[in-house]
Amino acid sequence: MITQYRTLGSGSAAMKVSAFGFGVMGLNHHRGYHPDRKAAIRLLHEVVERGVTLFDTAESYGPFTNEELAGEGLSAFKNKIAVTTKFGYNYVGNKQTGVNSRPER
Repeated sequence: MITQYRTLGSGSAAMKVSAFGFGVMGLNHHRGYHPDRKAAIRLLHEVVERGVTLFDTAESYGPFTNEELAGEGLSAFKNKIAVTTKFGYNYVGNKQTGVNSRPER
C-alpha cells in the first residue's frame, strides 16, 4: 500500500499525489505483452486500490487509444486521482504529421 505523497506544482496549481505514479503506456502501446482491455482495466483499479493517485498517458500512445483506456479504466475514481498526459502533435489518421502545441489544438 502506498502511503507516501508528494506535491507537484505550487499555489493554486499544486496537486498532492502518491510518491509513486503509474505509467499507462505499457498497457497497450510499445514494448512487449499487452493485456486485453478487461485485464488492463482490472490492473488500473488494483493500482488505485493500492494507493497510487498519479497516472501518466499520452495522445501519441496509440495514438489516442492509451488515453481512452486510461479514461475508461479510471473514470470511477474522478476527484480521487490525477491523470497527466503529454500532447503536441498533429495527426492524419494514426500518423503524426508534425508538432502542434497551440492552445486551440
